[in-house]
Amino acid sequence: MPNIFNAMGGGRLWGSLFFLFMCFAALTTLIAVIENIMTFFMDLTGCSRQKAAVGNFIGILVLSLPCAFGFNLWKAVQPLGAGSTILDLEDFILSNNLLPLGSLVFLFFCTCRYGWGWDGFYKEACTGKGLPYPKAARWYVTYGLPVIVLIVFVGGYLSR
Repeated sequence: MPNIFNAMGGGRLWGSLFFLFMCFAALTTLIAVIENIMTFFMDLTGCSRQKAAVGNFIGILVLSLPCAFGFNLWKAVQPLGAGSTILDLEDFILSNNLLPLGSLVFLFFCTCRYGWGWDGFYKEACTGKGLPYPKAARWYVTYGLPVIVLIVFVGGYLSR
């Protein structure tokens, strides 16, 4: 009977290439994310790229410490009750609060007159080639999506 686990020729080569390419994908994504943070910091403060790099390095280093210490030095800290960790708290803050509320702010910015407004959003969304944004989606984006996001936000608290 043939061994199905050795059926692929050069499996170690292909496996090594897979993980090498995954490293490249992670690195390029990291560069893109950090570049956005750098540009925001430079635009906000008007400082040079070198100063922004130093400031962001220190900030990211300090803000990463709870994640790094969560399973060793600070493993006794259980912020959400017995059995929870620092990462559970960070996940709760991000997933249950910042992401839904951020999407709500984004929706209101795109649809309310105090932000970009629907007309500005629609004009920008229809710029360029391709299918235009459906004008009939205005009600859904203005009223339907905020209700759905609020249901997700409240549901995140009720499921705890």
